[in-house]
Amino acid sequence: MSRIQQTFKRLESEGRKALIPFITAGDPAPEMTLPLMQALVAGGADIIELGVPFSDPMADGPTIQRASERALAAGMSMRKVLDIVRSFRATGDQTPIVLMGYANPIEAMGVERFAKATAEAGADGVLVVDYPPEECRGFAETCKSSGLDPVFLLAPTSTEQRFDDVAAVGSGYIYYVSLKGVTGSATLDLDEVARRIPAIRQRVGMPVGVGFGIRDGATAAKIAALADAVVIGSRIIEEIESSTREDAPAKVQAFTRGIRDAIDAAGVRA
Repeated sequence: MSRIQQTFKRLESEGRKALIPFITAGDPAPEMTLPLMQALVAGGADIIELGVPFSDPMADGPTIQRASERALAAGMSMRKVLDIVRSFRATGDQTPIVLMGYANPIEAMGVERFAKATAEAGADGVLVVDYPPEECRGFAETCKSSGLDPVFLLAPTSTEQRFDDVAAVGSGYIYYVSLKGVTGSATLDLDEVARRIPAIRQRVGMPVGVGFGIRDGATAAKIAALADAVVIGSRIIEEIESSTREDAPAKVQAFTRGIRDAIDAAGVRA
């Protein structure tokens, strides 16, 4: 059982839901990423999605696009992202890490080399936005054979066939995109989320995390009542943007703790 699967199993036994925050590796500077990751854990993160910066992030809104631009301008690369993961693991922290990004840097590195290096660095999963499940069985199997969970996206427009395609190749959890749009969008239809989650759970047999459009504790608590995990990214990037480098870890920790407390206070159970 992977570290991600163990985390969801533990949370289920505790009657709690997972908090999965996202930050971009290298934003606002490479040396800031490790303290920001540690701040997320201190704030109550159960899994960290660590963005691999890319020059054409088609699913990301302006906030995360700016984060990628800052990281790339600071010289971030796939190798440096893995170095950060390795440094995080060297502290002894066992919080699962999912690398989230796009296919181009992986293809440039080579799938087998990428999977091996990512697992050896200490990451636990990979979410590649532009790898459709029906076309990447080989990639998914390579990840699994290296000990990585290949995590896939589902959306309001996903068909039942896409549910089955994801169930066939994915593992760890499902990331359900809660709206039609890019990250950071503000229009979140909770009724639509409530309608879709049971069908997804039934067909894929994995925990379902919901992201896109979650900006505060009240919304996070409502999502936690419906899903197995709350994924939040753009609002955390905004906290980083509005902070000095010295203050950013403390502000990120405080914001994350507020989301964690809101989820737990709701008293939701799986």
